[in-house]
Amino acid sequence: MANQKLKRLTATALCAALCVVATTFLRIPTALGYVNLGDAFVLLSGMLLGPLGGAAAGGIGSGLADLFGYPQYAPVTLVIKAVMALLAAWAAKLADGKRPAAAIVIRLTGGLLAEAVMVGGYLAYESVLYGLGAAVVSVPFNALQGAVGILLASIVYPLVKKPFARLK
Repeated sequence: MANQKLKRLTATALCAALCVVATTFLRIPTALGYVNLGDAFVLLSGMLLGPLGGAAAGGIGSGLADLFGYPQYAPVTLVIKAVMALLAAWAAKLADGKRPAAAIVIRLTGGLLAEAVMVGGYLAYESVLYGLGAAVVSVPFNALQGAVGILLASIVYPLVKKPFARLK
């Protein structure tokens, strides 16, 4: 029992660290800046670790990443990314045991809901910080980041699902 708890804690810490690294260092340049790959690891954390571990890894890891450059976002990021991981975990649980095509659709739907939370959450937060006009400008970039996160998580999840299955 203690060994299983240690494995879950280690996996959660590893996923949180991957969220930090992916958010801070893994960036794709765009015309007006960049998108990071952190959302992919937030979604993967939820799908692989379940709701509690996924929310902890995604929220804490992404919140810590914000402390390195955008500390004013850290508290809201912790909440938004934790909710995203919860939605991804929920979708992965619903997809278990379904036919492959149905499971993919369910996980993609969960990813879309999670990313809608991200886009809407940051829109609301940035509206308070900077005003609605400035906040709306970030919506397409957040949506692009979300799409990249869903795509990457969808590719990686089947490859890493089995090793993590023993931790649930």
